[in-house]
This record gives sequence, C-alpha cells and structure tokens, in this order.
Amino acid sequence: MAGQNPDFIPPARPIIGEAEIEAAVRVLRSGKVVQGPEVAAFEEEFGELVDGRHCVAVNSGTSALQLTLMALGFGPGDEVIVPSFSFAASANAVRLVGAEPVFVDIEAGNFCVDPEAVAAAITPRTVAIMPVHLYGHPAAMDRIMAIAERHDLAVVEDAAQAHGASLHGTAVGAFGTAGCFSFYPTKNMHSLEGGMISTGDAGLARTLRLLRNQGMEQRYANEIVGANMRMTDVAAAIGRVQLTQLGEWTEQRRANAKFLDSTITGLVTPPVADGARHVYHQYTVRARGNRDATQQRLTELGIGNAVYYPTPIHRLKPYLTKDGKPGPWELPETERAAAEVISLPVHPSLTQVELDRIAEGANLAGGAR
Repeated sequence: MAGQNPDFIPPARPIIGEAEIEAAVRVLRSGKVVQGPEVAAFEEEFGELVDGRHCVAVNSGTSALQLTLMALGFGPGDEVIVPSFSFAASANAVRLVGAEPVFVDIEAGNFCVDPEAVAAAITPRTVAIMPVHLYGHPAAMDRIMAIAERHDLAVVEDAAQAHGASLHGTAVGAFGTAGCFSFYPTKNMHSLEGGMISTGDAGLARTLRLLRNQGMEQRYANEIVGANMRMTDVAAAIGRVQLTQLGEWTEQRRANAKFLDSTITGLVTPPVADGARHVYHQYTVRARGNRDATQQRLTELGIGNAVYYPTPIHRLKPYLTKDGKPGPWELPETERAAAEVISLPVHPSLTQVELDRIAEGANLAGGAR
C-alpha cells in the first residue's frame, strides 16, 4: 500500500517547524490566548500582502466567507454567482446566510470562473459575484470587476488557495469588496486553522469585527447580533511565523511547477493566463485518457495524487432539486474538468530527486508524448 511505502511522496506536507512551536508556547505562557495582541499583529502584517487593506482574522476560511456575506447584509431572496468547480465551502457560505448560489461555468484553461458566464447569470436578484482563485491561479478579476461595476454588485473573492497570487500586479484579495483567505494546514501558509478577510472599506471591516465577536467591540456592549468566530492568539502567532516564510515557499512552489511544466509530457500541464502570478496551491494536470487508471499507476509508482474536485458543487446532495437531480445548470467545462483533473505534489519541501520521480511517474502514468 502507498501509505506503507517509505518512498511515497505525499500530495502535501504541512510545515510545522520549531519556530511555530516556540511561538505557540510563548503565547500559551503569556495567558493572552484569544483575540489579543497576536491577532492584531497578524492582521496588520497580513495587510501588506493585500496592498495595505484592512484585515480581520477569524477562525476559518469558511467563516471568512460567511461573515463577509453577513456583513454585507445578504440573505433570503438574494443570489450570489459562484463557480460550481470549487470546494463546497464557496456555496455553503451563501446558503448559510440564507441566500442562493447561482452556479456558473469555468474557463477552459485555468479552472477559474468564466466572466462571460458570470455576465449571463445576472438577474434582478443578484447581489454579489464570488470568484474563486482556484489552485492558486487568480481569476480574471479585471473583467469580473468591470461586470460588477456595471451592475452595482459586490465582489467577494474566495482566495482560500491563493495567498500571494496576483493579476497584472494587483494582489488577490485587493480587487473586490472583500477577499477571504484560509489558513488550513495544507494551504500555502497556515495557522493550524483560521481565516482572514481583507477589505478596503473601513466600515465593513468594523462590522466584520463586531460579527466575529458576538456583536461587541467593547466587552458586554453588544451593538449587533454576532457570532463567535474569533481567531485564537495561538493560531495568529503560528500564522505570523508562516507569513514570514510565505514568499520563499511561494517561489519554491513556482520553481517546482516550472520544472514539472518543462518535463511532464504525459499529462496536460496547467496553463497560466497572461499577467497572472500563479502560486500553485495545487499543481493540477488533466489526464489524457482514463483518469482512474492514471491515478492508480501514479500511486503504484509512489506518487501522491488527488482529485480536487471529483463532484461539482451543483451535483452534491445539498444542492440537488427536490427530486434529487441537479438544477438547470449547463456547465460543460466544469463537468470536463471534474472528470479529468489530477493534482500532483508541488509543495516547497520537495527535493529534486522527488521532483524527478514525479515527472517520470507522470509521464509513465499518462503515456509520454
């Protein structure tokens, strides 16, 4: 079995070093462990990654999306345009506030939402667009923002996989009304668990801070109905350490991806749009033939791999119609991607020997051309 193979290359290796451990212990010894100085410092430092925007730390990437939609006042009767080719959290956040996700297709090349499909999906009930910077590739934000401005719509960027990605020099999370990041352990940087919201609107930032903390800015002076979605100082301290290493890790991911691009011929390597800075949360290829057989061969060769995502959101049980069928969505590129994609290891701790094995295994499994 792959898990028993000492030479098996895992799809991801979450990094928890001595610096992260020391930071966590330091906070635990301080006694200031929730929504304290570490959180405030993390928010300020992360702001540098998103062109100086206000940042609000929360307990997960899903909470970041949900709280943003809540802060914008969206709810029953509202529609939010979402790509179906994403993790379920993108649509779940919409449903959690009582609004309805409207699923649209992706572009054929980079797996991100198709702006033309977005424009065609707008109705009088549409209040927001949620582009997902999938796998670390920025969505076509210039075109999406133009559509949003024409129709006076909010733009909530799902940047959970895209820390440090950019388009034409502008960082993801700095385009829309707000950007939402995740710090889950397998992300490009993590805080064990956590999330961050970036926004250029100071009023929205204040509302988000209230919502994450039971509606309070001052203790027991509740201003609105809020939730408990705070980040701990332990998580923030770990996140601060990881943030200092994000640039180096990102460049290593990009170098790893460049090597794989140049050596893999048996599978279709991921294209990058003009002006896009891809940060390769995942290195996602397309199988040329039978994906199951390709995956099985990769595993036999000791190459970790995974499918993100085998079932588009519109086909998941919570989003089926009452008769158990998908809604009236025509999403051919989404369906094709879900049937073809395979993600290979690209994480920054890969050695050159492992990279060579990944490329050789991909060519053997896919049939080099």
